[in-house]
Amino acid sequence: MKRFYFFAVLLLCSLSTLAEDGYELWMRYKKPTDIAMLNTYRSIFSGIVSSSQSPTMLAASEELKKGLGGILDKKILVQSQVQSGSLVIGNSTEIRKLIKTSIAVPENKEGFIIKSIMENNKRITVISSSSDIGVLYGAFHLLRMLQSNAKVNALDISSSPALQLRLLNHWDNLNRHVERGYAGIALWNWHTLPDYKDPRYTDYARANASIGINGVTVTNVNANAITLTKPYLEKIAALADIFRPYGIKVFLTARFSAPIELDRFKTADPLNDAVKQWWKQKTAEIYQYIPDFGGFLVKANSEGQPGPQNYKRTHADGANMLADAVAPFGGKVVWRAFVYNPESDDRFKQAYDEFMPLDGQFRNNVLVQVKNGPIDFQPREPFSPLFGAMKKTPVMMEFQITQEYLGQSTHLVYEAPMFKEVLNADTYGKGKGSTVAKVIAGKVHESPLTGMSGVSNIGNDRNWTGHLFGQANWYAFGRLAWDLDLSSEKIADEWIRQTFTNEPQVVNNISKIMMKSHEALVNYMTPMGLAHIMGNGHHYGPAPWSNNLGRPDWNPVYYHKADSLGIGFDRTPKGSNALAQFAPEVSKQWLDPTTCDEKYLLWFHHASWSQKMKSGNTLWNELVDHYYQGVTEMREMKNQWKSLSKQIDTERHNHVMMLLNIQEKEAVWWRNACLLYFQTFSKMPIPAHFEQPDKPLDYYKSLRFPYAPGN
Repeated sequence: MKRFYFFAVLLLCSLSTLAEDGYELWMRYKKPTDIAMLNTYRSIFSGIVSSSQSPTMLAASEELKKGLGGILDKKILVQSQVQSGSLVIGNSTEIRKLIKTSIAVPENKEGFIIKSIMENNKRITVISSSSDIGVLYGAFHLLRMLQSNAKVNALDISSSPALQLRLLNHWDNLNRHVERGYAGIALWNWHTLPDYKDPRYTDYARANASIGINGVTVTNVNANAITLTKPYLEKIAALADIFRPYGIKVFLTARFSAPIELDRFKTADPLNDAVKQWWKQKTAEIYQYIPDFGGFLVKANSEGQPGPQNYKRTHADGANMLADAVAPFGGKVVWRAFVYNPESDDRFKQAYDEFMPLDGQFRNNVLVQVKNGPIDFQPREPFSPLFGAMKKTPVMMEFQITQEYLGQSTHLVYEAPMFKEVLNADTYGKGKGSTVAKVIAGKVHESPLTGMSGVSNIGNDRNWTGHLFGQANWYAFGRLAWDLDLSSEKIADEWIRQTFTNEPQVVNNISKIMMKSHEALVNYMTPMGLAHIMGNGHHYGPAPWSNNLGRPDWNPVYYHKADSLGIGFDRTPKGSNALAQFAPEVSKQWLDPTTCDEKYLLWFHHASWSQKMKSGNTLWNELVDHYYQGVTEMREMKNQWKSLSKQIDTERHNHVMMLLNIQEKEAVWWRNACLLYFQTFSKMPIPAHFEQPDKPLDYYKSLRFPYAPGN
């Protein structure tokens, strides 16, 4: 009996621990600790009324039953009649059958209303939309409010997405290796699909729908043509069936050379009639398996990927061939603008140089997907000059959620401030106020298609993202894709309250950690406009000295150009003149090294080591200050988290604490390695009052990481 009791206790402890291991993400649905708030919620919601049995409405009902059941700590019933306290859900057609009060819903089919009304002396809450998926989005919004202890007794909310396509890009390979993935292997088990449908696939769909993501590419942009064959289309169709009730369309990454690899064509020339016909037949086949297939995402003529330039054709020629194939079915083509060639004098300029001459030549169902900056997801980049410049082509934002250049999943970095810095930047594409956000929302050049994509940080780790705080970046991406006006602080507040607690002091402390995390990382990695000085290949750790790869623009020395005179890449008219790609008003603010915003200084100028900064420091001393400040800020983050040990459950607190210990070591590594290396050029000392590096430069140069994730 004692043995049974012992194992029973172990089992209960195990189940309790699993409940707070991060699996539930921001959908924990725990009852409020504030008893008054709990009683208020119980008085407002007594049950759910819905007359629809569509898969999406059933998903909405089930989510509300689960969510309200957890938050109210009682069983939630589905009622057949409207009663006082009923939560009435339905699309605009169904809602008329359930209540007599006229409810106006947004024209946008994904938009929703949540409204408190009195009908026949009964206080009820209504969630409605012109579509079922809008109702599901509204259900998740209400649950978000309840988890955040919001007041819900007099609701009058109307919300519609800012962007049409809100796309998550998985860089997952068929062997389950995730390129630039730091959260385990791929979520999709291709070996057991289509017959074994892991419940995680449904939870994944729930999580995406909860933040408004409506499209996913399940395979790597470095595509494998096999994904277009019957066995894999059957597997992908199984995923699409799971995703469909949650409003998520599947997109596929198209290997441009697929006709050659799958059917032994001698060419993949996009202007060849046989090739065009092959893609049309293949597309029709895909739609037989996946009737709501979203379309193709394509990486072409970049980093060894085949594309139309192999046949002396343009990116527009390639995109239009695929666009014509999916057009009869309502599909879209997302064509990545991430290109660069070895002949260019500045990698910064490549996407603009290749795509601007093609503006207006793409079909009307093509979006050009542009990385947020002109290089490659660096800790801080100026916005890509293509935003605001392409006036006749829908330009779609591409952010990287996975932290390839941001310390990977061992560093706590809240990315929303980085996203917002780019979105709020003024392109002057149509005069002052033409922000990047307005450009991608189609408000500057009246684009018929709008969208934003994020490179996924999701894997099969129990907590989905490797680092618990990586969840905040997935969450932030979805929320911003829905509402571009949300602040970083607002998003952080939402996520903290749903993920941890509503206790004000804890929310405030975690918010401080999150809000300082990105700037801290920039400071200890790449301050003042430094970029791409990570280790080659795996991009793990500092290697500003690296110069052994075959192409100049694959090497860190290409980007910082440190010498005895100074440091930084001259992109003024005296250098590569990349500044000319921006509107004159933008170029002007960065043109003069003495007035250029110092956080972008070394992006645009080869500045003297002795140049005076706004602080009065020389450039060298300012650089030193930034590197040390980054480590100081990181240590403050660590201490703030440590102080929360009694307010956060043990498993999640320990998980983050161990990673913060790693992050502190790596921040010091970055600081010491970079300053010791740059000191060989500046010949200036690190001021004596700073903690001095405890190892020589040769030690840092000798480090090797053949099995670092991301290789």
